[in-house]
Amino acid sequence: MTADLREQTLGVIGGSGLYALEGLEAVEEVRLSTPFGEPSDAFVVARLAGRRLVFLPRHGRGHRLSPTEINSRANVWGLKALGVTRILSVSAVGSLREDIAPGDFVAVDQFIDRTRHRPDTFFEGGLVAHVMFAEPTCADLRRELVAAARGLAIRVHDGGTYVNMEGPQFSTRAESRLYRSWGADVIGMTNLQEARLAREAELCYATLAMATDYDCWHTAHGDVTVEAILAVMSANLAHARAVVRAVPPRLAPERTCSCKDALQYAIMTERARIPAEARERLGLLVERYL
Repeated sequence: MTADLREQTLGVIGGSGLYALEGLEAVEEVRLSTPFGEPSDAFVVARLAGRRLVFLPRHGRGHRLSPTEINSRANVWGLKALGVTRILSVSAVGSLREDIAPGDFVAVDQFIDRTRHRPDTFFEGGLVAHVMFAEPTCADLRRELVAAARGLAIRVHDGGTYVNMEGPQFSTRAESRLYRSWGADVIGMTNLQEARLAREAELCYATLAMATDYDCWHTAHGDVTVEAILAVMSANLAHARAVVRAVPPRLAPERTCSCKDALQYAIMTERARIPAEARERLGLLVERYL
């Protein structure tokens, strides 16, 4: 499928509980094979509020993939191939702060990596690039995300640090207390790799994190249970979908942030030494710089 690259396209990655979007028009399912393997599921290409949108369920429909099994490289590459310029990621998280109550949303702006087994770069095999990542989410996209939520009277915290643990098990109490001592705000299992890869692909990225529980540090609220998480998630999915619907009309036709040029000075490999295979594999990302 050939995208109209003149039109800014929002990609939406749905997390636990968000496996589909309502209100989509001109829906088409697109399956892609990528140089990095198979994405989580078919991409749903559609229009929402008059804007082009591409939706992907992160865990696959039916929640078939554990956090470690998610092929984030294939997911982000596929979104880029379909003309996506901005990614909005929706995720369930545990809260590490008293004032982020279950049911609250957080527009994350920082990450701490506690994963161990996940590929999180496109640049290997003969082509090296080092992108800036001090600010791992797009400030412009996050601003519109927060404004959309507040416009719907949905409780959202502007900014927060997301600890990305490996999973699929939840934290020990010692770990949960450690993360709180670091000043982290929420904990989840999926978003950091997406953010890293989106930056390498020159895509804007923002996370809408939905707090479903207090992790296990807050003993007054009991330990984390799947039943309790699912109950909060079910009650708040309507809010998550409403925010997603409200974001596209707020987006400017053109991007002015630095995300769109993240690779401009990042490619370190001498052009003459880049293998032909690497040029072909990464052409979608680097063609304009080579």
